[in-house]
Amino acid sequence: MGAWISSWPSGAGAVDPPALPVLLCLPPAGAGCQQFRPWQAAFDGVAQVHGVQLPGRENRWREPMPATFGEAVEAVVAELSAVLAGRRVVVFGHSFGGLLGYEVARRVDPSALVALVVSGCRAPSYWDGAGRGIVDDESELDKLFDTAGLDPAFLDEETRALMVAMLRKDAVLSLSYAYGGGKPLGVPVHAWGADADETVSAEELSGWAAVTSARFAMHQVPGGHHAVLRRPEVVQEHLAGLLRGAAALPAG
Repeated sequence: MGAWISSWPSGAGAVDPPALPVLLCLPPAGAGCQQFRPWQAAFDGVAQVHGVQLPGRENRWREPMPATFGEAVEAVVAELSAVLAGRRVVVFGHSFGGLLGYEVARRVDPSALVALVVSGCRAPSYWDGAGRGIVDDESELDKLFDTAGLDPAFLDEETRALMVAMLRKDAVLSLSYAYGGGKPLGVPVHAWGADADETVSAEELSGWAAVTSARFAMHQVPGGHHAVLRRPEVVQEHLAGLLRGAAALPAG
């Protein structure tokens, strides 16, 4: 069984990673965490970037999917405690990764958690059954199918079919999720949206205010559902500010 959390080396001369806070990144449905590997260069000396890797993709291609959403959450949390080892963490998730990140954040030691940042992700109270459209409706699936960063010459029918199958598996996994409310997070929550996103409405994004007893803020960028990941510099700057603040305060 492969690792649920991956990390990548910092650049030469960077601060020793064990002394830095952690940025935990969770990718959207149908994607792997290797897309966050280039982010480490942007956070050298600020944070150690870690990515959550579900089975059925990239280096875990041959591994079976978890039976339920909750099983995936518990597996990530079990590894995360060793990764943190007393360090503080900012959780960032895009789309389906935002929902997974929220449930992980709920289980992190409150003294370690700095903030939850989501993008292109409806609030948990809007997720019940939301993945059904992706499973059953080809047009809904196409809205989420992201080819950014891929050379069209390599996106043949077989490759696309494999990517679509992975997206559907994650959508099926999301169907086992049921929002149960519970105690609000005691840290700031930031929700990033895009002005031309056809899958997440402003109302669904603003619903994140209900999951925190601390500060809530919404941010917007131009573009579609995956705009934040396609042009990540703005959100990276925002995350870096949160992480620098975390480094200035000892956990606990």
